[in-house]
Amino acid sequence: MELMKHICPDSPYVWDGKHVSECFIVTVLGFGANMVTLALVAAVGINKRRAKGNIRINLPMKVFLYIVPVLGACTVLFNMVLLLKKLLDGYPVAFHEWIFSCSQFAVWVTILLFSTCDYWFVVFCNQILCLWWIAKPFLLIPHLQTAFYSQEVFRYLRESLLALLDVMFGILINIMRIKWASNKGRSNSMEEPLLPCKINVKESHPRIPGFVQNFWHLITFKPINTLMECGVKRQLDSNDLLYLPEDLNPSSCHKLLQQSWEALQLKNSHQPSLLKAICCAYGWPYFRLGLLKVINDCLGFVGPVLLNKLIRFLQQGSNHYEGYIFAISLGLVSILKSFLDTQYTFHLSKLKLKMRSSIMTTIYHKCLYVRLAERSKFSEGEIQTFMSVDVDRTVNLCNSFHDMWSLPLQIGIALYLLYMQVKLAFLSGIAITILLIPVNKWIAQLIAKATKSMMEQKDERIRRTAELLTHIRTLKMYSWELIFASWLMKTRVLEVKYLSTRKYLDAWCVFFWATTPSLFSLFTFGLYTLLGHQLDAATVFTCLALFNNLISPLNSFPWVINGLIDAFISSRRLSKYLSSSEYKAEMEKKGNPSAQSCSNNQSNPENMAVLICDACSTWLSSDEKDFSLVLDNVTLPIPKGYLVVVIGEVGSGKSSLLNLILGEMRLINGSIHLTGSTTYVPQIPWILSGTIRDNILFGRDFNPTRYSDVLQACALDLDIALMMGGDMACIGEKGINLSGGQRARLALARALYCSSDVYMLDDVLSAVDAHVAFSILHNAILGPLMNQQTRILCTHNVQAIYAADMVVEMDKGRVKWVGTPSDLNVSSYLAFPSIDNCNISSEVQADKRSFVAVEAEQEVQEDDSGKLEGVIGTIEAETRKEGRVEIVVYKNYAEFAGWFITTLTCLSAILMQLSRNGNDLWLSFWVDTTGSSQKDYSTAFYLGILSMFCLANSTLTLMRAFSFAFGGIRAAIQVHDRLLSRLINASVSFFDQTPSGRILNRFSSDLYTIDDSLPFILNILLANFVGLMGIAIVLSYVQVVFLLVLLPFWYIYSKLQFYYRSTSRELRRLDSVSRSPIYASFTETLDGASTIRAFSSEDFFLFGFTQHLTLYQRTSYSEVTASLWLSLRLQLLAAFVVSFVAVMAVIGSHRHLPINLGTPGLVGLALSYTTPMVSLMGNFLTSFTETEKEMVSVERVLQYMDIPQEEVGDKQLDLHWPSRGEIQFQNVTLRYIPSLPPALRGVSFIISGGTQVGVIGRTGAGKSSILNALFRLNPICGGCILVDGIDIAGISLRDLRSHLAVVPQSPFLFEGSLRDNLDPLQINDDTQIWNILEKCHIKQEVEAVGGLDIHVKGSGISFSVGQRQLVCLARALLKSSQVLCLDECTANVDTQTTSKLQNAIARECRGITVITIAHRISTVMNMDNILILDQGILVEQGNPSMLLRDESSRFSSYAKASKM
Repeated sequence: MELMKHICPDSPYVWDGKHVSECFIVTVLGFGANMVTLALVAAVGINKRRAKGNIRINLPMKVFLYIVPVLGACTVLFNMVLLLKKLLDGYPVAFHEWIFSCSQFAVWVTILLFSTCDYWFVVFCNQILCLWWIAKPFLLIPHLQTAFYSQEVFRYLRESLLALLDVMFGILINIMRIKWASNKGRSNSMEEPLLPCKINVKESHPRIPGFVQNFWHLITFKPINTLMECGVKRQLDSNDLLYLPEDLNPSSCHKLLQQSWEALQLKNSHQPSLLKAICCAYGWPYFRLGLLKVINDCLGFVGPVLLNKLIRFLQQGSNHYEGYIFAISLGLVSILKSFLDTQYTFHLSKLKLKMRSSIMTTIYHKCLYVRLAERSKFSEGEIQTFMSVDVDRTVNLCNSFHDMWSLPLQIGIALYLLYMQVKLAFLSGIAITILLIPVNKWIAQLIAKATKSMMEQKDERIRRTAELLTHIRTLKMYSWELIFASWLMKTRVLEVKYLSTRKYLDAWCVFFWATTPSLFSLFTFGLYTLLGHQLDAATVFTCLALFNNLISPLNSFPWVINGLIDAFISSRRLSKYLSSSEYKAEMEKKGNPSAQSCSNNQSNPENMAVLICDACSTWLSSDEKDFSLVLDNVTLPIPKGYLVVVIGEVGSGKSSLLNLILGEMRLINGSIHLTGSTTYVPQIPWILSGTIRDNILFGRDFNPTRYSDVLQACALDLDIALMMGGDMACIGEKGINLSGGQRARLALARALYCSSDVYMLDDVLSAVDAHVAFSILHNAILGPLMNQQTRILCTHNVQAIYAADMVVEMDKGRVKWVGTPSDLNVSSYLAFPSIDNCNISSEVQADKRSFVAVEAEQEVQEDDSGKLEGVIGTIEAETRKEGRVEIVVYKNYAEFAGWFITTLTCLSAILMQLSRNGNDLWLSFWVDTTGSSQKDYSTAFYLGILSMFCLANSTLTLMRAFSFAFGGIRAAIQVHDRLLSRLINASVSFFDQTPSGRILNRFSSDLYTIDDSLPFILNILLANFVGLMGIAIVLSYVQVVFLLVLLPFWYIYSKLQFYYRSTSRELRRLDSVSRSPIYASFTETLDGASTIRAFSSEDFFLFGFTQHLTLYQRTSYSEVTASLWLSLRLQLLAAFVVSFVAVMAVIGSHRHLPINLGTPGLVGLALSYTTPMVSLMGNFLTSFTETEKEMVSVERVLQYMDIPQEEVGDKQLDLHWPSRGEIQFQNVTLRYIPSLPPALRGVSFIISGGTQVGVIGRTGAGKSSILNALFRLNPICGGCILVDGIDIAGISLRDLRSHLAVVPQSPFLFEGSLRDNLDPLQINDDTQIWNILEKCHIKQEVEAVGGLDIHVKGSGISFSVGQRQLVCLARALLKSSQVLCLDECTANVDTQTTSKLQNAIARECRGITVITIAHRISTVMNMDNILILDQGILVEQGNPSMLLRDESSRFSSYAKASKM
């Protein structure tokens, strides 16, 4: 107790009645902390004195490690000298001050002593010491607070310097510890401090020197310099981008989130939340960033406090040096805040990139593993929206969540400081804020509702757009593109309706929050003066500075609420999708009695490749409680090594049986057991964008011998020889530049190369000619590469049925019969027994083989190729513009919005800023007149003028908000409508050469930017621009010396922005280009997910997607770093301006200048205007750059507004044309690309009206080119085509196509009612439709599923491919055209149905011209005439019966080889 009396003689030991005593703070928290530090350093130093090790420390860090302790020791020594002088002068010095200073000196001297030891770094890198040095500065906070309240500026600066040195030393030793731990190869418990000094990169990538070697380079973003120098000189490419740190690698990000999601699913399997999984994965790093944000936000209020002290100093007119300290401190605070602000943004952006990468990869992973039946509850458009829109909205939660507590904190601090200035008068301002809370809550609820509805319509619009793009060729042949566009437009109208609601509600939010500061100042100053207080410059301009600090959080609040609402809605949507049950390799279900008995009844189940027992399945997801069975009580054992042929009528369940085995259907009952690996060839072949070789290898290693054998077995070797680039030739999206037969053979080659135990082949022989089918059957399916494995083949091919080991007949979802071919009543299955073709002797087979060989030789010379080479090599990398976004892009956007609304918006923004500046100048005038003896007006007069300014500001703010909302909506409508119009009128060649993923990217991401992001950022840009101009004009008016720095300041500013913008534009374009492959890959995977799972290639495709995502991440990471590089430098530049104006104000107050720098009111106004310049300048260029980046979306959309359009023609047709149906080709030549050989070479023929003509020829002979020319899908380059004597070149294009009927080779059904699918123009009544369906043998199936009003899901998945072809045929017959074109419409139907159909066509189309492109010779046997094409040349024509009798004719040789 005596000791405490000696230490604290004149003060209480702990509590002085109001707060903790200064003596206690200095003795316990100061001296005590220093003694603990000394003890720790000494203990660690003695313990580690024999420790050895080596660490390379760069020169700047070494200098810092010596300078910091030296500065600390010198500062404390200087303080001790001052205490001694004070004592010698007779002033009392408290004992606790002595012991505190001595302990500080001892700490720094001890550190310097240990720095001379060889093992110094082992001591300082000790974990306990590092942790202690992080905690130690927090113990100094009460001491700093005491120094601040003492009102002694020098003491406060001294103590602040010592505290800063403590913090710096703590940061330095932690940096050393991290580097030392990394060198030792062990993990660090402090892996990512708030300001980390090291970021690991992949060992295979070059390291970024700035992040590893130099702390200064880290906080100033120097590593981006090389990239920016390249950006100024030339166009950037992906090799120039920054490499990703290890923690940003998409694979590691995906692994982290996937583990969290799976853990949640185990805890809550029914309703796991994606947000909870994200919190588990990234919650702790996000929380640490929150701590940094607290410090940063609090530091933002130091400026107004220092401003208050500086203005009070200027009002007093003192000559003391404190004014300079306040002025310089303003600049130093701005500098410190700049560094903290950019570091927070940098680490938050990194966290957002991690989240985006992990969510996108998780969605893709789910796409790979969720089975088709389970996926049916989501439309393709909805799933694509998950990737394109919902991911970004969920990631934006990072910004919104911290802002939800940060903004109220900032508002609270600002209100507290306002209370310190104007006492209870600030309550009037709070009252306004509180009154607006329920209003904004109500608006937020309406926005949430509108957003949800808008997203639903957006999903539907993107689905319809994808459907239109996928089937654009067929739609053009039907002349349905306009009706499809009108349906899409109806969806867009609903989307825009909800978008408009959202935008106008946003405008009200902007109005309420933007006018709040003006109303706040009016009511606060009004009440303050009415309460009898006198306004002075310090009070007014400190309050104005605080109001400026309020603007950002107040204006941000509605956007934060919107962001949170969007994030929660999107995360719920994603959670629902990610909760879908996944495909399981083992589909066997235990515990079913019938299944067990089925297994027991098998003589030897181990010899079974596939064992299906009492399986009942459906295509509906597990969420659907009411379902109809597609397969019912299927029991089927398939022995190993068998060739099993599955036959049955159209819609009998053949394809569903294969999908059941693959696990794609929902198994309701029974069991399936599959032994070994599988490969699968779907009925509609799934072809990858890429090379021929990539499609065949499918991620497997290249084996030249097997590869060559596979090509020969699938008759692909000679096709590849024709292609430019051979097997490295590029294939367009979905194999658009391959013929149907080539696609089928390519898919078969993939299955054959990827050797497996069970091959599942769905009707692979129907798309090829009879002789090619024979070759494939004997060389591939029955050949040495496959004949030892189990093969399940769905087919109508009689040759395959004879060759089978087992035949399975399906009927209405049940197994009707199982046996051998000899037991099957084949005669009932054969199509045309009229021709003697049932002889299957070895002699005929030998003839066939020789014929195939001859044809193979001929194939080398032929061309289609015409179609193939026409497009091979034309799928180019996506183009992007160079240099800055051209002014014409801005002009076009202004035109889209409307020039009147653009002018009104700009004018209202300028007038709004003028009213605000006028408000501030009036306040300045008020305080000056109040402070002088010449007060000519009453307080009511000043308040009245202030109220007028406030009212004008509010009105103009409302005008600006609503004009921007209206202009943005109008632009969004115009852009979408024009883009859609240009696309539906584009030529087919454009779609052949452009992947639909690129076009869909315009309609999804780019259009979302134009709808939502671009108007938002433009609004901010305009506000920042007029705000900055207003500040510059006012500063030049109130403080003339500002003009001295204005020109050099503007010069540096313009140089910085030019240097940055050159790079940022290129990065934004790279960002858009690198995004397209992600969406294209995702869309492609959606289409082929079942094939990928069958081949067990999920990991290969996930790796490919990760590669695309890595490039996208690198682009985004470079963008973030470049923008923060600029932001830091701009803020440092603005900090200099703040210091300059403040120092000049102090010099002016000392009368050291020949000119007057204005009254206290004007000087206060100038100082209050310089403070927000720090943020406003950065915000202006950031918003300008962001606007330019967002404008890239407009630029990309404008690219597709210049695409080549179809030659429409203007001649209108008679309603009943063509009346005869006579077609003449006169020397017609057709090229798909001018530089390549023609697909049709001078073809001439006449088809008489009412005759039926078949067109045959080898795959690629030019058969489909006949229809392309007739429908003007591709313009002919020579000759002419006449229909009923009229040259079709001059006819209106849509008129021409609408008067011709067609059944395409690939059946096309769209999502909607079956009635709309058959008759979208609603010309026929139900009776006519049912009549045609009956004639097409599809009526029974339609009645069974629910009639004409049933909803057809995407691509008609609920129908088999054969049923889809029958529906397409019914659609064509309903058109009642005089010309009917059939592009092998019976390829995927059984032979019995084919026979019935051809009889129906012959009966219904009597007197109608029918052109049939056929692969089966049997299809054309009853035709009036046939045309045989080879290499694009018409080589033979005539009546089939006559040609058949001519042994030397080509048709006769075809007929013999086909074995019909």
